[in-house]
Amino acid sequence: MITLTPKEQPEVPIEIDTITPDSLAGKSLDEIKNMPILHGNGQVPLAEFFEVEGDAGATAAETKILIDGDVSQTKRIGQGMTAGEITVKGSVNNYVGAEMEGGLITVEGNAKGWAGQNMRGGELEILGNAGDYVGSAYRGDWRGMSGGKITVHGDVKNEIAEYMNGGKMVIKGDVAIMPGIHMNNGVLIIEGNVIARTGGEMAGGTIVVKGIIDEFLAGFEYLGVEKDIEVEGEVIPGAFYKFRGDYAIKGAKGTVYAAVAGNAHIAP
Repeated sequence: MITLTPKEQPEVPIEIDTITPDSLAGKSLDEIKNMPILHGNGQVPLAEFFEVEGDAGATAAETKILIDGDVSQTKRIGQGMTAGEITVKGSVNNYVGAEMEGGLITVEGNAKGWAGQNMRGGELEILGNAGDYVGSAYRGDWRGMSGGKITVHGDVKNEIAEYMNGGKMVIKGDVAIMPGIHMNNGVLIIEGNVIARTGGEMAGGTIVVKGIIDEFLAGFEYLGVEKDIEVEGEVIPGAFYKFRGDYAIKGAKGTVYAAVAGNAHIAP
């Protein structure tokens, strides 16, 4: 295992997308210390901002990285990784797990925006809160998360699962506005409450809200109440209002389940 112990985090964030199990596998400790990372508009060696110890595995799948402390000024942790494991014992900045294809990332603190952006595979677990655009497409793109699993144990902000095309996302806390906007496929499960615009302009996929939806969109058709729903092989106990839409999109076939408890105000 390679252990990266953060030195003082800089005011201008650093970006470490070059430091993944894929890129570290098979390298010596000295080679890893001198690998370039981005700070501002220039490159610096990894050892300038981290104490580096341990041994990398022979392959990406055999390589584990422990970031032993808070790195809230560090972006792009685990970006594009295909295998192996990264554990962060603190909070992180933007783009953790962006374009990830495999392996496991665990963040024991909070994450800022764009966690799991355009994720294709693997698993990203955030034990704290996360910011906007979890699992979403990047600006100007229409292809969001297409595979893998994201779990956030705390609350998240706006426009999560935007343009989601596959995979599974579980939010155990509350969500602000527009979860699943432009969603095409995949599963989004929200265990807490949502402020508004759940599934706005979604064309497909499934959203389950176990908490309360303050405001619900008018473009959904009410299909009745179902109990103990099954979503991609998982049985979710309880009674749920079922909706189809968002008919703001021609031919839309998205499904939203909203818990009966607390949501009588959105049922016809």
